[in-house]
Amino acid sequence: MAERRSAELDERLRVATAEAARLRAAVEALPHAVVVCDAAGDVVLRNRRSHDVEGGRHAGALVERAVEEVVAAGGGLRPVVKTLELHGPPPRTFEVTATPMGRSDRPLGTVVLVDDVSELRRLEAVRRDFVANVSHELRTPVGAMGVLAETLADEADPEVMRRLASRITSEAERAGRLIDGLLDLSRIEASGAGAVGALDVDAVVAAAVERVEPLAQQVGVDLVSRPGPAGVDITGDEHQLVSAVVNLLENAVKYSDTGSAVVIETSAAGGWVDVAVRDRGIGIPAKDLERIFERFYRVDRARSRETGGSGLGLSIVRHVATNHGGEVLVESQEGLGSTFTLRLPAG
Repeated sequence: MAERRSAELDERLRVATAEAARLRAAVEALPHAVVVCDAAGDVVLRNRRSHDVEGGRHAGALVERAVEEVVAAGGGLRPVVKTLELHGPPPRTFEVTATPMGRSDRPLGTVVLVDDVSELRRLEAVRRDFVANVSHELRTPVGAMGVLAETLADEADPEVMRRLASRITSEAERAGRLIDGLLDLSRIEASGAGAVGALDVDAVVAAAVERVEPLAQQVGVDLVSRPGPAGVDITGDEHQLVSAVVNLLENAVKYSDTGSAVVIETSAAGGWVDVAVRDRGIGIPAKDLERIFERFYRVDRARSRETGGSGLGLSIVRHVATNHGGEVLVESQEGLGSTFTLRLPAG
């Protein structure tokens, strides 16, 4: 009898040990920081992620204090949620959620989940800014067309009517460019690298130059192309890559003075292919360099509106570079010009 009882106890111990091991493995596998406290509020189990909170020692101490606060506030009887904002750098946001275990008349403790929602908050802010910017950018040409149309309806002078109609056409084209830019950016973000194939980099550049040449002639800017060594290939989506180079060239032309030149040069070294677009235009202030790839960000808003810029071109270039495993670099000095380099892996 004693031996059988001992064997049963050993079996129960083995099962309990196995269940505890599975529980710990499950807690370790969770993608969040988890802390388990007993009814007295003492920590009895925590996973590795709860020790490795991103943001350094200071951030870890603040998260630890937040865990203690939610456990104390809930007392093992009710759920408590606390949002912790850390200003950084980099800024981070954590949601600390305490969930009681057991019944109200027999509390067993508390499970605390620490979720890093920094990226989610950033994406929410980007979405809000995007909607606000699109609304603002479209309101200007649409509002202008409404005013011009009202004026045109009451105008009898043929010459004035022609001028007003021309302005309406101009504003409609501006709205169309903005919508086209948004559609291009959306497609590039959604499709990744798209239809990938081997491409001659100089053929990509030549196609882009051909598309921008009419604009350059219109504003009196020369496009100078300097091809790299023959036979340099890249791998990627031709439509996206031509679009990226077109956007770099259009920006350079629009921000250059009449009579100046925009130089586009290709080179290859160390497994990379560079497409550099150099202008001698107005340049970019140092304070703006970190933001120029944001959607709708303009260094010179007045000149950009004057030239019909949508503020989306450099954002498109950055996404194309990312889709192709490359990057876009910029060197600029205010008043002296800028050089943008689209760097891509060699094919």
